[in-house]
Amino acid sequence: MPLTRHEGGRPLDRHALDLWRSSPRAVRLLELESAELARLLPDVFGRHVLQIGSWGIGGALVDTAGTLHHAVLGTSGDGAAAAVIDPQRLPVLAKSVDAVVLPHTLEFARSPHNVLREVNRILNDRGRLFVLGFSPLGVWAWRSRLGLGHRAFPRGARFYGAGRIEDWLELLDFDVTEVRRYSVGFPWLAPRSVGEGWSPASLVLPLAEAYMVCARKRVLPMNFVGRVQRAQVKPLVGVGLPAAQRGLADGEAGPSG
Repeated sequence: MPLTRHEGGRPLDRHALDLWRSSPRAVRLLELESAELARLLPDVFGRHVLQIGSWGIGGALVDTAGTLHHAVLGTSGDGAAAAVIDPQRLPVLAKSVDAVVLPHTLEFARSPHNVLREVNRILNDRGRLFVLGFSPLGVWAWRSRLGLGHRAFPRGARFYGAGRIEDWLELLDFDVTEVRRYSVGFPWLAPRSVGEGWSPASLVLPLAEAYMVCARKRVLPMNFVGRVQRAQVKPLVGVGLPAAQRGLADGEAGPSG
């Protein structure tokens, strides 16, 4: 089932991002997101972790990764980034990365689906993905709808719910392992996993301003190839003797006795 094409946000403006990051609320949010990633990234092993998108301060979001190397591929001018790239055309080899962090990258991407396809391409078979996003029911989205977004947030963002992100990842054969929601303003909400169990905080959980979706590439069972080979034997049933002999010559086992 193909992903539906959908026009997303506009590229992130670096100057607007720097202004927003200097606000007290942004500082609190970045600290919280760094702490959330620090809880998970040390468990990612291998060679490479990539942050794709200009967010945070330098490489602070991925500094805690347990891999040999981590880097930031920025989407706007950023001196801390290893390169400035188009996230829809990543200059990275296929299946060469152990984990990818997308910190609010999809909100400013022209085609978030193409970004996810590229991430799927570069992740290896055990690859993990961490998507940070703002909820369309959260305060930043409402400020944008009311025409107040330019006062405190970079223009051009398009907000997607965590459920939609999960649907897109499912189509790309990812298993979603955890969804965390949190807020640093009204309604204030400490990071909480969806499905963690009911509490009074569950009542306002859908209104949390931000979320993190954690996913892992789905690895096919080891016996999948063997199952396909057995299925390919079916056309031999009922065929003429020459064709059957050709199958035996290619390595098919004949009847015993």
